Amino acid sequence: MRLHMHAADVRHVVTRYFLDLGATPAEAADVQENVRIDRGQCVARCYRVSDMFAMWLIDIGILQFYDADGEMLQTVNLFAEMQPHRAAA
Repeated sequence: MRLHMHAADVRHVVTRYFLDLGATPAEAADVQENVRIDRGQCVARCYRVSDMFAMWLIDIGILQFYDADGEMLQTVNLFAEMQPHRAAA
């Protein structure tokens, strides 16, 4: 089995966790997103609201949330979070 994680689905998870961590609805609606490319391959996506940011480490399916000082607030295993989206490889 392989888990298919679509960027739009992960963005919804990010938004939900930002709200849970204290972002306002207006901040969560205006999440800034950047893509990290390494040797021509997308390896991470970063999401930012006013005083928090998150990083999706694509290859390992981990989403990490940080405060403005770089202190980790939460780690989410997307393989477990998005279990219903499993599909045959």
